[in-house]
Amino acid sequence: MTSQKTALAKLFTAQLFAGAGIASGYAVGGLLAEQITGRTAMAGFAQMSVILGAGLVAYPLSTLAARFGRRTALTLGFGIGTLGAAVVLIGVAVGLLPLFMVGMMLCGSSTAAGLQARYAASDTANPAKPGQAMSIVIWATTVGSVLGPNFTEPGSRLGELLGMNPLAGPYVISMGCFLLAATAAFTLTPERRAVSSPASAQETTARSAPHDRPRLGEALRYLLRQPVARYAVITVITGQMIMTNVMVMTPVHMDHQHFDLTAVGIVVSIHIMGMYVFSPVFGWMSDRWGPGSVITSGAVVYAVTVALGIYDSLLPTSNFVILNIALFLLGVGWSMFLIGGSSLLVKSVSDRMRVPLQGMSDSAMNLGGALMAAFAGTALQVGGFFLINALAGVVLLVNILFALLARRRSRAEHQSEETTPAAVRQLARDLD
Repeated sequence: MTSQKTALAKLFTAQLFAGAGIASGYAVGGLLAEQITGRTAMAGFAQMSVILGAGLVAYPLSTLAARFGRRTALTLGFGIGTLGAAVVLIGVAVGLLPLFMVGMMLCGSSTAAGLQARYAASDTANPAKPGQAMSIVIWATTVGSVLGPNFTEPGSRLGELLGMNPLAGPYVISMGCFLLAATAAFTLTPERRAVSSPASAQETTARSAPHDRPRLGEALRYLLRQPVARYAVITVITGQMIMTNVMVMTPVHMDHQHFDLTAVGIVVSIHIMGMYVFSPVFGWMSDRWGPGSVITSGAVVYAVTVALGIYDSLLPTSNFVILNIALFLLGVGWSMFLIGGSSLLVKSVSDRMRVPLQGMSDSAMNLGGALMAAFAGTALQVGGFFLINALAGVVLLVNILFALLARRRSRAEHQSEETTPAAVRQLARDLD
């Protein structure tokens, strides 16, 4: 138990530093892209590069974790993020946009490692309570995200002191934070074998053989045959797509409505608080009543969010209070989908397939978010804030459709109470 708490504390520390590093550079990334190119349209591509980078590196990191353990994967993930911050600084110094974008993509590795840290927490936890362990590590991002933006101004002064572009200064702090996160991850106890949850001795022997590790194609085929696991992955992906679509364009919408930067900052801060502050509660709910209860509640929260966004878009002037409520609930819905979907994935897949599917889920999650971010600007230009929220509603309906399909398939495939494992029967009931 003590070793579990120690590992959880180290993961919490790593995630805290990673969250601070990501948030430190978040506010100035778009400004730097705009400054380098002289084009406002390029500002959004800075954050899209981070999301895309996280998506591209998530599956390789999970493969590394399956082969060499979480410590190696997390240390490398945060280490690549450290390198990315350094590349960003070089790109800004020479005024070269492609180099800057590459650095931003490498910074996304820290985001991917931070997401993988929640699964590392579930590895150390009681197998019956993975949600609580994951939610504690996710909650660490709250602290980091609150601290990070406060480094922007000191980082700017640091940049001036070092003779560089003041806007690049926060990335010096990001580099230091990512390095500290990598250090915390490196202090984790090395796994003696590939990452796994408790299983029978027979499964452990099979799992230890290098040739027995599943490849991507095999993992995909497994996922297609498992309706509950497939729905878990869909939940994580759609939750990210809904959140990204609305969040990326809310500051632009507010600018069009003539809100000042202080108002925009308040809305963003409240949104971030919604994303993380209740995560321990959702983890407890997932372990107590099942992941399906958390996902269903998240769908209701998302529906209210979409309704509020559409209502606000129909008003003559956007309402600041409604925006704050909607963006707070947007963060809460994301948290419920992430924790509920991740817990459902942990509980619904075989031990051998668990880590590859976790990496695949995180990759698809970030790539889906990057796709929504890429088209969100066009959607806002064509249909305003109404279309942004309407698209989020369509993605939510897709999630509900997959939930109904998973429920029907799981019932059809597991009708016998005598032959069906208790865990699978519970997962089927979760989706009712």
